[in-house]
Amino acid sequence: MLADSLMIVGVNHKVAPVEIREKLAHKGDCEEPVVTIQQLPGCRECCFLGTCNRVEVICATDGSDEFAKLVRQYLFSRSNLTDEEAQKYSYTYTGKEAIHHLFSVASSLDSMIVGEPQILGQLKKAYRDSVENKTVGAILNRFVNKSFSVAKRVRTETNIGGNAVSISFAAVQLAKKIFGSLEHKRVMLLGAGEMAELAAEHLLTQGIEEVVVANRTLANAVELAHRFNGRAVSLAEFVPQLENIDILISSTGATDLVLLKEQVKPIMRQRMNSPLFLIDIAVPRDLDPELNNLDNVYLYDIDNLADVVEVNKSERQKEADSAGRIVQEEVIKFEHWMEGLAVKPTIVALRDKLETIKQIELDKTLAHLPDLTPKQLKAIEVMATAIGNKILHHPTLYLKSEASKNVQQNKINLVREMFDL
Repeated sequence: MLADSLMIVGVNHKVAPVEIREKLAHKGDCEEPVVTIQQLPGCRECCFLGTCNRVEVICATDGSDEFAKLVRQYLFSRSNLTDEEAQKYSYTYTGKEAIHHLFSVASSLDSMIVGEPQILGQLKKAYRDSVENKTVGAILNRFVNKSFSVAKRVRTETNIGGNAVSISFAAVQLAKKIFGSLEHKRVMLLGAGEMAELAAEHLLTQGIEEVVVANRTLANAVELAHRFNGRAVSLAEFVPQLENIDILISSTGATDLVLLKEQVKPIMRQRMNSPLFLIDIAVPRDLDPELNNLDNVYLYDIDNLADVVEVNKSERQKEADSAGRIVQEEVIKFEHWMEGLAVKPTIVALRDKLETIKQIELDKTLAHLPDLTPKQLKAIEVMATAIGNKILHHPTLYLKSEASKNVQQNKINLVREMFDL
């Protein structure tokens, strides 16, 4: 079956800890990955999805077992992980499992925080990049676009978005849990991207006293700080600011650590050891894990945030259960469409053969009946077409009826042999 040609190889927050994911994190556009992967033996079409918490290759393949191994080798080639670790921290889905996985990803059922909307936008961008690089064809066009419509149906028919929280909101909730109240607290946002902006929006509802924005591009920091009546500093001067900061939320796009234990240690003496709460929502991580070893410094990374959302888990789970049923229904529909593709060439060949036979026999018969009127000629042609359609009817139903992979292929082989296609 054509459904078995679908394959997804990837890494996400469910199978790999943050220290593994940060080594695999992809920065920049998808041109290099999709062009490289499409050249691997066995690849027919491909799409590359790279986010903070997942890296996935979505493919239409020739069905060979070796292809998944080649993709894993490519994904892990830029890290120092062994083949055993690559096998341990990755997954491979084919056929129905691949369909279910992508529909779940698009619908945010596979996200760290169920219901977060960002993943759908990231998947759409990944698809656009693949289209621009001409690495998707008829199968993935239908497959990925169908995942978009499934996500839309989930959003329309359930309230999964209403109970979801973003990573940024989870970070703020964790801060509130630690401090009890965020009133009169001073907060620094390290990085002026979407994550930082969302965090600031949530923080302002909690009565914080001041927002300080630090960013490599000062103009971006000034713009975001102005929006929240805060102040901006350059990334080069953010460390001394920590003396008067209670909470630091870091979400830069840096590839290396931007704050080390040695930098914070003297600042804690100046702060008289008042608590400093650090939340690292970047992948790769911004903040030195060793910071947790300093007295009164509390560091949480993106994996810790999953605990915060337990408050809303029961409500989200109800909606997730409903969404799961929708996904399952859509998986079945898509499987049927793929099965239809598998039998379509045989049905087309059967129709062409009967049409050829009909035309040959009509020409022979009509050559011996030169005195027929146009109306009589038309009647004979209509009759011949009707006979052909009736002959086609039951073989077509037979081919389209549900069956297992092996039975379906046997049915195709039988019809092709019977009609000498």
